[in-house]
This record gives sequence, structure tokens and C-alpha cells, in this order.
Amino acid sequence: MAATKTLAPLRVRSRLGKYRLDRRIGEGGFATVFAATDTLLGIKVALKIPHADAVTPALIAEFRREARLTMQLDHPNILPIRDASIIDGYFAIVSPLAKETLDDRIKRRIKFETAFDILTQLFAAAAYAHDSNVIHCDIKPENVLLFDDNRVRLGDFGIAKAAMATVSGAGTGTVGFMSPDQAMGRPSKRSDVFSMGLIAYRMFAGVWPEYPFEWPMAGVAPLRRRAHPDLIALIRKSIAFAPRHRYRDAPQMLKDWEKTRLKAIRFSRRR
Repeated sequence: MAATKTLAPLRVRSRLGKYRLDRRIGEGGFATVFAATDTLLGIKVALKIPHADAVTPALIAEFRREARLTMQLDHPNILPIRDASIIDGYFAIVSPLAKETLDDRIKRRIKFETAFDILTQLFAAAAYAHDSNVIHCDIKPENVLLFDDNRVRLGDFGIAKAAMATVSGAGTGTVGFMSPDQAMGRPSKRSDVFSMGLIAYRMFAGVWPEYPFEWPMAGVAPLRRRAHPDLIALIRKSIAFAPRHRYRDAPQMLKDWEKTRLKAIRFSRRR
């Protein structure tokens, strides 16, 4: 049975099937994410639940599509889905509970090598998705999840698209992290590259680059102090305004990223 508008609102410390809702950890236009306890297995999980007053058959179909798509992406840096089903009238997607998001983490000082490792794992997740012909379309710090074992996992493939010969879209994504071409309804693998380049710039420069993304941008001085010139060139290429000037996909970006590893770390240690 699908969720309806008559369902009681979910509250912290209430129960949903076998899950106890411990706290609210995120909320968007269509869904709320709760930290919860699986009372049968005794483990912590995250529950992503569409808002009851926004549920339509189309929205439920979209959540189911997200679940099926994510379950096909078996990679250590992609957030796995443990269950996707209707529980007490609510459609819920169940996944492992992260320690924090990258959005939380970048508000504190990050060592260069830690930042480099986080980005390497993010790029590996996107590279696997691209090799599987999936474009994420909403890569942003809130969707990059950090776990206690230093594992990074990319989550929320809710608006991901299958990469066909021609991919059309309606500019879906998060304003501020979207490439100009994606904002105009033309998402591609190069759009994901752009979003990851923005995150890399923020992690090393300490500020977000802004439209129209003309070089040099705000924060370029601290970026030059922290990052090897080859690493800066890679980031600059990834956030080029014109898609044809970027990496064609995440696998190509990851390959060049790995080539900079030794020189980038040595450079940071000398500084």
C-alpha cells in the first residue's frame, strides 16, 4: 500500500516497523533522512523517507528507481542500500549510517593528505558509476558520506541518469554545485567532473569558486600555497566553463589525479 496524506507525521523517538527513529539528520524538498536503530539487529542505519504530504505515485516510482539503480552499483565507495520497501505505509530506503557528511567535515581544518584521500575515494566512486553508464547529477558535499573506518561513500543517486548517446534533463541538481551546461538541461559525465572539481577547489583553497568560473578565482593564493602546480592544473581543467575543455569523464579525471599523488603530497609536506 502506498503512503498517503493521512499518515501521522514521523517524530524522533517514534517507531517505524522495526526501526526506532533516533534523530533527524537531513531534510530536503521531498524527503527526510533519519538516523535510526534497527531494534532486531541492534545496528544503526539511515532511513530516507519521502514527505507524506508530497507523496505521489510518480515520486514513489522515482524512489524505487533510485533504489534499483543504486543496488546495481556495487563499489566500496558507493553507499549501499540495505532495503527499499513500504513500512507502516511509508516508503523507506535503508542504508548504513555515516559518521558525518563532507559538508560537515570541510567546516574544520583538513590535512592535505586527508583531503587528497577523501577526493580519491570520491573520484573512484564516480568513475565506477560512469563506467556503469550512470551520471550522478548531484555530487555535492552533503552527498559525500564519511564513515569511522575512513571510508568515503557517495550517496543519493535520486536524480541520477542513465548515460545514453544523448542525455536530456531539466537542469535537475543543486544550485551552486551544478555545471553551467547541466543548469541548462544538458547533464553529462563532464557535469559530474565539474561538480567534483568544485569540491576539490574548496578543499584546498578554503573557499568555493563562483560563476563565471574565470581564472584566477577567489582563493587561488592559498590554493597555490597548498597544491602542486600539476594538481592545480587538473582542478582548473575539471571546472572549465566549456564542457569540451574538461575531462570527458571521472575515469579519465581519476587517472590524472593518481598521477599527481606523489608530487602533490611531497609538495604539501615541504610547505
